[in-house]
Amino acid sequence: MRSEYAGSKGGGSAIERLPKRQRQQQLAKALNDNPFVTDDELTRMFSVSIQTVRLDRMELGIPELRERIKLMAEHSYDQIRSLPLHEVIGDVIDLQLDKSGISLFEIAEEHVFSRTSIARGHHIFAQANSLAVAVINEEVALTASADIRFIRSVKLGEKCVAKAYVRSISGENGKAKVEVFTYVGDELVFQGNFVVYRTPHVEKGGDSSANRH
Repeated sequence: MRSEYAGSKGGGSAIERLPKRQRQQQLAKALNDNPFVTDDELTRMFSVSIQTVRLDRMELGIPELRERIKLMAEHSYDQIRSLPLHEVIGDVIDLQLDKSGISLFEIAEEHVFSRTSIARGHHIFAQANSLAVAVINEEVALTASADIRFIRSVKLGEKCVAKAYVRSISGENGKAKVEVFTYVGDELVFQGNFVVYRTPHVEKGGDSSANRH
């Protein structure tokens, strides 16, 4: 059977025939476009061995995925105000308060059903919900409501990239509308529309953290 990519200049066979210099240029561009790509995904993308991918990265001075995530987390976001960093589900990769944010959450054994290796839905929701709160530029932000949709199951080992966008902020009622999209690779797996209360001051003696989400 003929592949849908057969005869296409942009297909895997064309990339496989690329000289080393051109392959490394393509690899660098792929990682620049999507820093969350794993070495395994690069091997399939370029039809080369895992050793070749690692050597290419080393020659290009590009660190492995975990180190890339760590570097991005250290240098690429504003300081979260609405909740402690450890309460955000996933690693915050980028954050612009009252504008947008990105987090990465890898599905591990403790996040899945043992019989199916499918992620429990509340973990996917928690990543999106905590990012929707984290993106708010106030000392206290509380989830008022959420309209969510699970688009497909997420499996053990998959990496969820959540992207939050603040769509509107109302000064009158202190609410913000935040939309969150969660992807595995290029595939949308979750979508949520959150209404978040913004409270500029913490009541003295009150335990506002009990209501945080």
